[in-house]
Amino acid sequence: MHTHGSQIAQAGAGTFTELWSPGFMLMLVVVGVLYTLAVTRWRYHFAGNEQTGFKQQAWFLGGLAIWYAAEGSPISFYGHHYSFSAHMLQQSMLYLIMPPFLLLGMPGWLLRGAIRGKTADRMMRFVTSPLVSLFTFNLIFSMYHMPKIMDFLMAHAMLMLLYQIVFLLAAFQMWFPVFCPLPEYNQMSELKKLGYIFLNGILLTPACALIIFASHPMYAMYANVPEQYLLLPIIDDQQLGGVIMKIIQEIVYGVALAHTFFKWYRTERKKEEEEDLLPNSAYLHPQGNTNGA
Repeated sequence: MHTHGSQIAQAGAGTFTELWSPGFMLMLVVVGVLYTLAVTRWRYHFAGNEQTGFKQQAWFLGGLAIWYAAEGSPISFYGHHYSFSAHMLQQSMLYLIMPPFLLLGMPGWLLRGAIRGKTADRMMRFVTSPLVSLFTFNLIFSMYHMPKIMDFLMAHAMLMLLYQIVFLLAAFQMWFPVFCPLPEYNQMSELKKLGYIFLNGILLTPACALIIFASHPMYAMYANVPEQYLLLPIIDDQQLGGVIMKIIQEIVYGVALAHTFFKWYRTERKKEEEEDLLPNSAYLHPQGNTNGA
């Protein structure tokens, strides 16, 4: 568990492959090409397909770009070996920013084909229920930032990979009720979504606060990093990590709140306008035959 210092010495400046992950970039390019073909040329092979606009495609491709920036760029290498603040920036991009982009870019008809049968339907409804989603993500987030757990995971690459996969799935699970691409799985009204987002923000705060106000280095894996690799002293870099996570969380959740509020507002306005037209419609087109007896 205390091998991180030797790992730092071995890491050095990092090779091109370690810094830029060309294999991961290729994988995301393939995913982007397959997605583009699926929503354009191949969409007629999917039941209930509809045209996917440029804006929606841009959301998905933008999500892939954010995924690469977080996991394939030097942010990942530097955050894993040297800087806790870089690591928290990576976490913010992966779990707070990227999932909404991909969900907003995913057409429901494309996702629906993967959910077949009553068992899959019941599992989907349970997994994406607001309470389960809320509890799962915030539990996994809080556990990850416990010093002993993070130090252990960082020292065991395979376990870290498995935890990151679970963490990422939990992030999609948390955001799914807000940016639900499948209307039949939308379990909350827009007003309830506002409360859901607000509660998520509250539950995320304690972990960030512990990091921000810590007076000593919490993580052994970063405690022995030579300060020549850092822009700030170790404790300041750690506190900056907590601030980065909290600020990005506030911005992302604030945008999600605004998006949800204006969606609710537009829906209510549309209902009011339709109701206002009903008396006029009845007046202009009275019942009965107006052509005379």
